[in-house]
Amino acid sequence: MTPRPDGRCDFRSDTRTLPDAHMRAALAQAEVGDDVYGDDPTVALLEERAARLLGVEAALLTPTTTMANLLGPLAVAAPPGSPPPRVVVGTDTHMAFLEGDGLRRFGAVDLVPVAQRADGLPDLDRLDALLARPCPAPTVVCVENTCMMRAGNALDADATRAVADLAHRHGARLHLDGARLANAATAWDTTCAALAAPADSVAFSLSKGLGAPIGAVLGASGATIAAARRLRTWLGGSLHQAGIVAAPALIALERRTDLARDHRHAAALAAGAAGVAGVRVLHAPRPTNMVMARVAALDAPTCADRLARRGVRVLALPDGHVRFAVHREHDMIDVARAVEALAAVAAQHHRAPHGANSTVLEET
Repeated sequence: MTPRPDGRCDFRSDTRTLPDAHMRAALAQAEVGDDVYGDDPTVALLEERAARLLGVEAALLTPTTTMANLLGPLAVAAPPGSPPPRVVVGTDTHMAFLEGDGLRRFGAVDLVPVAQRADGLPDLDRLDALLARPCPAPTVVCVENTCMMRAGNALDADATRAVADLAHRHGARLHLDGARLANAATAWDTTCAALAAPADSVAFSLSKGLGAPIGAVLGASGATIAAARRLRTWLGGSLHQAGIVAAPALIALERRTDLARDHRHAAALAAGAAGVAGVRVLHAPRPTNMVMARVAALDAPTCADRLARRGVRVLALPDGHVRFAVHREHDMIDVARAVEALAAVAAQHHRAPHGANSTVLEET
């Protein structure tokens, strides 16, 4: 098997999408101003449409979802000048193990991990006990949707509302890391606004499955966004002629319905991988565009390396799985090649009895 010259067998992340001719033309022709002075019309239009999509009063363009996840808890917790907040995150969330150092260093937050259920939602009993402890700092509880380390599981609005209600009873706020919230809305056949409604702030990526080359937004109340805008400036995130970023992002917002195709391709990949002897697939209760698989007798980095030699690139995860993130660059040919490569790698190491290669996430 040889790598495809167009690189389409790159499943490492849904950030691997490329801007098409329509996006490139929009970028080149974008009407711009200076967003620091509040007069870039394309940014203003993007923030208006994003706020409507998320069902919030206002939105703020940020370079990345990582920045939005830093600004959100800091801005929603208390006004500038207040003590840094206590930020409660699930132990296996993106904010915990990939953004935690930034939250501590640049936000000076007290980052507190809490155990998660199999579906990715924080364990409510443990969260209740944690929030009951006296704490002088304002507290922000964070929920991730979709839940990447739970095979991209999509949470529904009731799940998020249960955490929000608990947080609010204890005087805490809720921030939603909705980097892939559009995938969750597609999986549940609902709106992003419905899924974001329980939260006090929400981060939303434009550059993952939706395919924009750069950018994210933070959505919240007008007062929270005003505070976040000041914080963005302090962090060096001031954007000037940012209409060239906003223009392709506006196109990305109109491509939410395309995510259903990605989900179908991911389901086909998961089914194919589950039929390979020696491969275990982690099945999410409400799957989206992620497939997580483990090859017996191989650690994740070695598995990823051997798949790469066969032209299929994946992400090695710390829990032993490799991740296939299916996105708009993929088709069923890529899915078949991924399954073929996985089968070839697995065949070198393990022969499992038929039907012993599927793992379902269940409550513990």
